[in-house]
Amino acid sequence: MENILSTRLDLKTVSSVMDELAPDGSEIRLLHRVTGASFCQCTLPKGKTSLATSHKTIDEIWYFTAGTGEVWREDQGVTRVDTVEAGICLTIPREVKFQFKNTGDTSLEFFIVTSPPWPGPTEAKSETNYWDIQT
Repeated sequence: MENILSTRLDLKTVSSVMDELAPDGSEIRLLHRVTGASFCQCTLPKGKTSLATSHKTIDEIWYFTAGTGEVWREDQGVTRVDTVEAGICLTIPREVKFQFKNTGDTSLEFFIVTSPPWPGPTEAKSETNYWDIQT
């Protein structure tokens, strides 16, 4: 019974090293995964803008913890740009186009709940950028 509990009652800290680069170019630090959802921490370094993306089958909730930025979302022709900072929470429903940029002097950091769990990089669909990407 102890082995089953040790795999189900997981404990983890956010790593200082990213686990993977998201399809939009942001840094992902994986945390937990359960049957209906996954949870990670996302970082967009100072001066960076993500690539515009949409998701085919998942919904996300983002909760910002550090930095400042802007998030563009477009849903069925309705466009919205929101300023984000610590304490702001927003949703990215499936098929909504989105892009985000760091407008502050430090990293833009937020946690993401994904439902169902993130299935892999083929989930993301590239979209036309709202903001130009500086290389």
